[in-house]
Amino acid sequence: MTPLDDAHAAMMQDEDSDAARLKFYSKLADTELFVLLDSVEIEDQVTPRLFELEDGPVVLAFDLEERLAAFVGGPAPYAALPGRVIAAQLAGQGVGLGLNIGDAPSSIILPPEVMAWLTATLGAKPVQVAATPQGFSHPWAVPAEVTQRLMEKLSSTPGLADAVLLAEVVYEGGRRGHILAILGADAGAEAALSGAVAEALVFSGIDMAEMDVVFLTADDPRAKMMAEVALRLDLPKPAAQAHPMALVPGMNPEKPPILR
Repeated sequence: MTPLDDAHAAMMQDEDSDAARLKFYSKLADTELFVLLDSVEIEDQVTPRLFELEDGPVVLAFDLEERLAAFVGGPAPYAALPGRVIAAQLAGQGVGLGLNIGDAPSSIILPPEVMAWLTATLGAKPVQVAATPQGFSHPWAVPAEVTQRLMEKLSSTPGLADAVLLAEVVYEGGRRGHILAILGADAGAEAALSGAVAEALVFSGIDMAEMDVVFLTADDPRAKMMAEVALRLDLPKPAAQAHPMALVPGMNPEKPPILR
């Protein structure tokens, strides 16, 4: 059983649960999948193998190389891509995704409209605002599911920041809300981290209305005030690589192959 199998099983066990469905699609977006190809071409251009079904064409992807090999009966060309990249490439093309087709517990065919929905949901951008905090308190009102999703999501971005603090906040003028302070963020990582927070809220399945995100240094006075009452999560450090690896199409996250 893989994490995607577990998320799919939870979704199928409670088909009326929006939270279970959202957790499955969140896991799908974050999971590296192996897309079955017809061929690998130059300049990182790859051609997925299309399967014509009664409801329209699909490409096939698997969360384990062994599952892909079992389906085709042996070695086959593939591109390794996060689910979010695959969805973005398929959105608007009228092509669905066949996931783990075969004996896997998470075997499912996702139609083209799911690819479009997932891409639109993942593409939601935070709105930048200006406000002055007056005080902080412990985030008692934040549901455990939201806190869990935030921690899971931010823990999947090792090396981009040192830690996060979550607290309730009161701003000048009396507006109340929740604030997430990200400490020690790398230069240029703000958009990725803000997007991770936005995704965690969307896929938690709970309407939090909004959560403010601020980037601070550990010695900032506001960070010190928050630290007295906030929930804190220390983020993981990136794993050291002993030897460089030659990258094949689909293995470079900064330059994913183009699906044609």
